[in-house]
Amino acid sequence: MIIATPSPIDFISDRKPLGSSKLQPPPTRTIAPGDKLPPARRTHTPSSDEESGAEEGGDDPRMLLPDASRASRRPPTIRTPKMHVPAYAAQVIVAGNRVLVATHHHLRCFDLARHADVPIWVGDTKEMGVRDAKVTALEFRAGSAGGVVWAGTKEGHLIELHMDAGEVTGSKFGAHAGAVTHIFRHRKAMVSVDESGKVLVFEPTATSGSIVPSLTYTAPRVYRIAEKQEFVKLLGGLLWTSVRSDTNGSGPTTVPIVRIYDVFTPGSIARTASVLPSTTHHVGAVTSGTLLQSHAGFAYLGHEGGFISIWNLAAGPECTDVVKVSSSDVLSLEGVGMRLWAGGRTGVICAYDVSSRPWVVTNAWNAHSGLPVMRIFVDPWSIEKEEKLSVVSVGRDEQMKFWDGLLGIDWIGNELLKREREFSSFRTINVLVVSWNVDAAKPEALTDDSANLTFLNDALTSVSPAPDIISFGFQELIDLESRKMAAKTVLLGGKKKGEEGKISEKVTSSYKRWHDRLVREVRALAEGYTVIHTESLVGLFTCMFVKNSERTALKNVAITTIKRGMGGRYGNKGGIVARFVIGDSSICFINCHLAAGQHHVRQRNADVAAMLEEKSVFPSSDAIEESLAYVGGGDGSMVLDHEIVFLNGDLNYRIDQRRDAVISSIQSGDLEALYTHDQLLKEMKHNRGFRLRSFHEGPLTFSPTYKYDRRSNEFDTSEKKRVPAWCDRVLWRSRDPERVKQLHYRRYEANVSDHRPVSAAFAMTVKSVRLDAWAKEKAVVEELWLGTLVELLADAREFYVEQALI
Repeated sequence: MIIATPSPIDFISDRKPLGSSKLQPPPTRTIAPGDKLPPARRTHTPSSDEESGAEEGGDDPRMLLPDASRASRRPPTIRTPKMHVPAYAAQVIVAGNRVLVATHHHLRCFDLARHADVPIWVGDTKEMGVRDAKVTALEFRAGSAGGVVWAGTKEGHLIELHMDAGEVTGSKFGAHAGAVTHIFRHRKAMVSVDESGKVLVFEPTATSGSIVPSLTYTAPRVYRIAEKQEFVKLLGGLLWTSVRSDTNGSGPTTVPIVRIYDVFTPGSIARTASVLPSTTHHVGAVTSGTLLQSHAGFAYLGHEGGFISIWNLAAGPECTDVVKVSSSDVLSLEGVGMRLWAGGRTGVICAYDVSSRPWVVTNAWNAHSGLPVMRIFVDPWSIEKEEKLSVVSVGRDEQMKFWDGLLGIDWIGNELLKREREFSSFRTINVLVVSWNVDAAKPEALTDDSANLTFLNDALTSVSPAPDIISFGFQELIDLESRKMAAKTVLLGGKKKGEEGKISEKVTSSYKRWHDRLVREVRALAEGYTVIHTESLVGLFTCMFVKNSERTALKNVAITTIKRGMGGRYGNKGGIVARFVIGDSSICFINCHLAAGQHHVRQRNADVAAMLEEKSVFPSSDAIEESLAYVGGGDGSMVLDHEIVFLNGDLNYRIDQRRDAVISSIQSGDLEALYTHDQLLKEMKHNRGFRLRSFHEGPLTFSPTYKYDRRSNEFDTSEKKRVPAWCDRVLWRSRDPERVKQLHYRRYEANVSDHRPVSAAFAMTVKSVRLDAWAKEKAVVEELWLGTLVELLADAREFYVEQALI
């Protein structure tokens, strides 16, 4: 069916009030010449406060991304030299401790082992006999063990330099008619490429008496490719090229074309191939390419749009698959050992385990201060020169970083986790989480019915022995009218200060009433408790208690809020995030209210992702004893840095089935029939990019908690007749699944709200680390790593020899 698209004039000439509202349409604004323009509209982020309506737009890119919930954030840093590397103008090559940086006609050579910040020599092409030559490409000469460099210039010249002395040892002026864009090394040959498509292949001949090509005396063979290629890379002995204007398909299914040349076979013709044509996504231009040691026979190309295409080398090559790995462009790509490293626009480098589908992000760290990662490459010479596999990245921050390609720090960390019982003691504490959307009901409303009168006491006494930690997470403490007025105040500004003051007073009073009631109920228990956290966010309210006997064991106590309503500007949707460290285990609690609406699954998923991936939620920690409490190389500043995370709230995930069928299943007690239709369970099972996929939830053995008529056991009888749903949930995540055991998961029959409250109790195992024993065990593990390192380096060296790079 074809739907005509209305023009802007249609909207202006026939503007009608929306829905059943009697309000007039918003006024238009006329801007006279010279008037200041209004600020640009903020980009909408997925969030919704609507109650109904289908989702619009295509698939959410997040849904297609590899799972990063267990990724280590610890940077595998080897060194960070302070040398200026202009992002676009500089050319860089590295061999062990030696680094050569060329910027226009200036060259600087560094010895990182001695003077990391001061060059050991500085050169200028003018002084080298090449006037006005600007260096545009660098590569080590074949057979030189990283001691001799070939440089290409903008003017088409080729120069040979001695790495240590900076002396010119050979040259071929005017070898190319235009700027030399790339130089490659393969076995005993050298290949240079210019922007006009001219390729020179330098190979040693039997008559030359040399096993390596001579820049001055070797006559190169000429090969032609298409001009002005934006991507050029020598992979597996083949020259891969692509240009963004060369595409296949149309509209949203446009994919780039890749032309592959066998430049080492005289007279060979190019093979033209396109990215998998059956894909339903728009795959952007090729930006980078690499081979992977663990997956011989395949090549990987990085694309704009966040895609990586996979190519079978034995079949042509031919593209066999396309994987979405990022919501932004893949700017750089490098195969490193068993992992595929990718750099993007946000400055983050991600390492992917591609051995299974879906892919898994094993490491993700901020490498270049939030600025694009322009290039990633392996220094194969570091294997012999430094006994390590060094990976180099260059970013738009104009800095060069060196990383451990074998991720030794993670190997040691994972091995220590296996030995945790050797240096830790453990004990069990009980945790109670109570979640309820109170629909603006006041605590005084808990009357008239025994279920109302005893609800709080029933929840508090549902755990035996008494809980050590109690977390109350409420939603919608403010009535709907107050929230509308509060939103109006935030967006438009309160015109009457008296009214604004009344709103604030009413909101504060609601929180205080519930706070006082909870304190009174908890104090009625035989055990003594202390309030450790209390926070509110436009209807959300968290109040946490700790048993007095555990109070001294708590440290790093913190609480904060994350707004998700109206594109992250308003707190009617969002979360309250609290954390503490008990012993040497970090615990995080999230009380949240996600986007409403039967069909707004993507918005809810986006709300969850935003909270879990929010940067700097809490203050970071560098102390050794505190870092032992966090996981994944984190410093405690993010939610998923914590060893155990509890998440509760009105998650608003619904049941995708007809109302009468749902009610029939509830009445017959066949709740399991509803599981396959529950949106949250479906997302956790089928959506590989769902951020709650690493969380657990106990069996739903109780009836759906939403939506009831107030003070009734009848599901919504209003005009909307909403489908019953398990909106109110409690989930958890633990680094070690054995550390958290659920004791119960139940609902209560308090009926003063349109939601029923739920609670979940847990037996949680926390650890205390003996630092002296930890240090001894760490020394043992580091010794084991040295043995593993030798084996991994030998495998890596064999791979780079096979690829004719060393």
